[in-house]
Amino acid sequence: MVFVLKEEFDVGKIADSGQCFRLKRLEEGRFRAVAGNRWTELQERDDAWALDCSEEEFDGFWRDYFDLGTDYAAFRAAVPEKDAYLTAAASFGSGIRILRQDPWEMLVTFIISQRKNIPAIRACVETLCRRYGEAIGPEYGFPRAAALAAAGEEGLRACALGYRAGYVLAAARLAAAGMLNLAALADLDDEALPETLMTVPGVGVKVASCVALFGYHRIAAFPRDVWINRVVRERYRGRFPLYRYKGFAGVMQQYLFYYARCGEPCAAT
Repeated sequence: MVFVLKEEFDVGKIADSGQCFRLKRLEEGRFRAVAGNRWTELQERDDAWALDCSEEEFDGFWRDYFDLGTDYAAFRAAVPEKDAYLTAAASFGSGIRILRQDPWEMLVTFIISQRKNIPAIRACVETLCRRYGEAIGPEYGFPRAAALAAAGEEGLRACALGYRAGYVLAAARLAAAGMLNLAALADLDDEALPETLMTVPGVGVKVASCVALFGYHRIAAFPRDVWINRVVRERYRGRFPLYRYKGFAGVMQQYLFYYARCGEPCAAT
């Protein structure tokens, strides 16, 4: 068992922040995280989260996965007091961290995410994992590209992917054939990375930005979906001051998204 202080680490907020779809709320104050071929459970205590794993596994994987070495308080300190909306959003979202997730999983899940809400995305991802992933304890790992390529469009549509099935199949075939080397893309700079991702069928600006942020930890990326577009339009007259947060705008994006979705009065799910 490993304990992580709650200060700057809130598993519930991370689970609802729109960046991951396999951080499962089992019951109040208890979650299961599934990443790659690993899983662990997290239980809320008075002042910490208890992770059901060894110190060795924590240091070798989960510490980095949850990005526990990054100072998020410093990011929030960059928000000027005069920006009352972002100040409130950053305070409300305190504890959110940008997870270091697998690029392949992020590519597929954010292709699936188009025109779907978070519960629907989670359901699709779970169905994919159960049908085409490998068993790992009580869970299933995220399917490899070859497994999704072999599923065919009909098999993917049966997972409620709809029109996105064709895009997922195309990405899987490219990756399985070695024509899409996601590991190699990590060497690209912040401008070239999303541009290259957009050569994959079904990947536009928003999906590419999400994959860059959540799959490659390019925290300068600032994905814009319907929630962020509304915030920028209504609170910033159409122009969010990205220049103030150069190099970590993606952290601000998470605060804004989570606040718009879960914190503002009358926020809808």
